[in-house]
Amino acid sequence: MTTTADSVTGTPVAIGTRGGPDQPTLRKDTWWVEPVVTVAVLTAFVVYSTWAAFVGKDYYAGTAFGRDLISPFYSPCIANSCVPGSHSFGTLPFWNYSPALLILIFPLGFRLTCYYYRKAYYRSFWWSPPACAVADGHRSYSGETRFPLILQNIHRYFFWILLIFNCILTYDAVLAFRQPYVVNGVEHSHIGISVGTVVLVANAAFLWLYSLSCHACRHFCGGQVKSFAKHPTRHKLWKFVTPLNARHMRFAWISLFGVAIADLYVRLVASGTIHDPGFHF
Repeated sequence: MTTTADSVTGTPVAIGTRGGPDQPTLRKDTWWVEPVVTVAVLTAFVVYSTWAAFVGKDYYAGTAFGRDLISPFYSPCIANSCVPGSHSFGTLPFWNYSPALLILIFPLGFRLTCYYYRKAYYRSFWWSPPACAVADGHRSYSGETRFPLILQNIHRYFFWILLIFNCILTYDAVLAFRQPYVVNGVEHSHIGISVGTVVLVANAAFLWLYSLSCHACRHFCGGQVKSFAKHPTRHKLWKFVTPLNARHMRFAWISLFGVAIADLYVRLVASGTIHDPGFHF
């Protein structure tokens, strides 16, 4: 090990070591802002989504509101406790609790094992490391070779499951154009657009962009291909998703905010707190 010092401040710096929580950094910028903001945002999302999952109400605005809007946290609504009109795919008679408790396992599992989010929470929550050129907050490093981090390898399987959920949420976005009403006890519907329609369409679109920009998706399209000339279809898919992959971090954050906003908006409409403005053709 060699010890030197910063020529300006005289701060001792150890060279040739693996670092540790007591090893200083020469960085003088506000490198700590990003991990602190990340902790705040991710914690807020976890708290809100946990509350929304357990509350078990105000997740569907149906005929009584002249709308067909369902929260992405509760779709597909397959619990036996689902309110009338919200269960397009049938229900599970043995589950009488909040349907979100069944659903959120999969999208949260996908995000938790996502390559970008790993970087985000490794740096922000575990300080491993908190930023470039800043010492790791731990004296040892085992990577993702031990339990529980070895479970991160199931990300590729969550990717395929989430494609199913994306299709369901796209279907919900299409249904959001329907504006039902009742005449003489018979339900009819207009086709129209409301703010809720735009919110659910945008949410589905950003979730698709987040999924298609995923590293697992790009690997599926072009990974382990020795010659693209022999696989023209995979080459086209790879060329399509590669620019998206470069913006994966951006889509990860936008879709995170998008799904929370979609749930909150539907909740406000379904609870009667706000009116969903719109028009029909």
